[in-house]
Amino acid sequence: MSDLLQRLRVRGWRMTSQRRVVAEVLDGDHVHLTADEVHARATRRLPEISRATVYNTLGELVSLGEVIEVCTDGRAKRYDPNAHHPHQHLVCSTCGTIRDVHPVRSPLADLPAEERFGFTVSDVVVTYRGLCPSCV
Repeated sequence: MSDLLQRLRVRGWRMTSQRRVVAEVLDGDHVHLTADEVHARATRRLPEISRATVYNTLGELVSLGEVIEVCTDGRAKRYDPNAHHPHQHLVCSTCGTIRDVHPVRSPLADLPAEERFGFTVSDVVVTYRGLCPSCV
């Protein structure tokens, strides 16, 4: 489960009603919504929230490092609140559903020293692809 709201409170992030609604929409387990999906859910809670406010808030959350922008296969960007919990993504090749997965081994362990070409590796991004149960 994401702890986005708690992290933002600890940071002292100015919690306007619009920002709070966006954070509440994003907060949860396996949440990977597009900006339009965030806006649609936010307007159910706060009808007057604008699309621009949602986009600006998402951009700020990404800049703060509190939300990860996930891009897969040229599809719309999705926003992941699990920025502080190391994980990889499992993506359905048909419908684009994204799930968080937590492999036992670090993916860096699978990269032999001779294949690093002298690089000091700072980040590894692994995306598993397949078909979700609905698309099989």
